[in-house]
Amino acid sequence: MLQFYKYHGAGNDFIFIYNFDNSFEDNPTHIQFLCNRRTGIGADGLILLNTPNQENIDFEMRYFNADGYEGSMCGNGGRCAIAFAKKMELIENETIFKGIDGMHRGKIISENKNLMEVTLQMKNVDKIMPYRNGYYLDTGSPHVVQFVDNVETIDVVAQGKSIRHHSDFPEGTNVNFVQIKENQLFVRTFERGVEDETLSCGTGVTASSLAYSLIHLNSEISIKTLGGNFKVSFQKQENTFKNIYLQGPVCFVFKGVLS
Repeated sequence: MLQFYKYHGAGNDFIFIYNFDNSFEDNPTHIQFLCNRRTGIGADGLILLNTPNQENIDFEMRYFNADGYEGSMCGNGGRCAIAFAKKMELIENETIFKGIDGMHRGKIISENKNLMEVTLQMKNVDKIMPYRNGYYLDTGSPHVVQFVDNVETIDVVAQGKSIRHHSDFPEGTNVNFVQIKENQLFVRTFERGVEDETLSCGTGVTASSLAYSLIHLNSEISIKTLGGNFKVSFQKQENTFKNIYLQGPVCFVFKGVLS
């Protein structure tokens, strides 16, 4: 019997397993089955909360894409992990935890029944490189950011897949298409590992905001996605960024038991 919890961060949804006893078998076929939307639970990915292996942190987060393989850092997954950690009574409203890319601070800003507003500190970004008509950078996961005139008409899957599998990226990349609308960004993302467009992507929203800041000198940016709205704040010095925070909604959906 497997007890699981379902969360989503602005439509980016995850299966959560409380794995402090290290009993979960993380083989790819098993995770693919659980994430399958027709024959399993259904999710963009699966996240384990594991026992911390060092002092002064509350838990370790391991993230697996829907393809069954362990992925790089997931921003929305990290924000949902903070909410899940509170449900498991590991934390109150603030935490320090370890992801695959290092330590992260997080905070629950507000809470109303199953809805929370959660902010997560992302890894520092040391460089942004020009790529085609946009940029390439790593915000815990690799991202291409392309600015477009009308993001609603973009074939995100077809165009995203061609860039994701381009020989420039032997290990693949996520791809963001970004439209500037007044003082807000509208971002749509093709995610590797999910191999499809997701309703939002935390590391992608972060990457899009940092790339945009090279054009406009904002230190806080509002972002719209198909799944919800975000804010990204940071400190910028030339092309390096620190104290990057991703803020957005988290929702507890349901819990269940799988035989």
